[in-house]
Amino acid sequence: MAERNTFRLMLLILGVVFAFLYIPISVLVGLSFNEGGLPTAWTGFSFKWYGALLENDDILGAAANTVVVAICSTILSTFLGTFLAVGVEIRRRNGKWLETVIFAPMIIPDIVLAIALLSFFSLLGAKMGLHTIIVSHVVFNLAFVCAVVRARLKSFDWSIVEASADLGASTITTLYRVMVPVLTPAIVAGALLAFTLSVDEFIIAFFTAGAGRSSITLPMQIYAMIRFGVTPEINALASIVMTVSVICLALSQRLNKGGLSG
Repeated sequence: MAERNTFRLMLLILGVVFAFLYIPISVLVGLSFNEGGLPTAWTGFSFKWYGALLENDDILGAAANTVVVAICSTILSTFLGTFLAVGVEIRRRNGKWLETVIFAPMIIPDIVLAIALLSFFSLLGAKMGLHTIIVSHVVFNLAFVCAVVRARLKSFDWSIVEASADLGASTITTLYRVMVPVLTPAIVAGALLAFTLSVDEFIIAFFTAGAGRSSITLPMQIYAMIRFGVTPEINALASIVMTVSVICLALSQRLNKGGLSG
């Protein structure tokens, strides 16, 4: 009886926590379909605010910049993070120290990392733009990709690498013909996670974007719009960004789970 009461109490607490987290998001998504666009009165179901996004040049330009930044930073961080994970796993003797250095960007507050990157680019005299945002997002995403790939490497059978070497395969051949196929689920999962983080990231992009509309991303555009009040267009845009993020995270978790179980 006591165990049943404890279980019910835990379910109640869990329900309250989920309600606290997701009711505001549900309200935002619901209001994005409100024909009148008023947050206080429901006037009918409509997709017109989603259509209005396609007529807003500022939003389309920011979306294009976000896609460019996300794709470029995902490719670079996935490539570097995978090789970094393999290298760290091979050099297990210094693993703890290497992990501390590699995973520091995951622990350091975004505002601190953003200021550090801005200071670094200023010291180099680099002109701010999409390229500096891409580099900054690679620094930020690298640790996450490395963590995902390393989780797969924990159950990796290193004997197949030794067998490949015994059969005369070079290091490069072993890497691309033996290790990469086994690590593919984790690599794709890390790439999806990096893409999601890059699409959603605001603080680092805001500090390293520079002046002008040519380097404004979607989170920055939403911030610029929301300063004058929450409009139905913002609700629709936020709903789309949230949906893309949830899909990418769900695929990342599914692939990572499948890779680990395999």
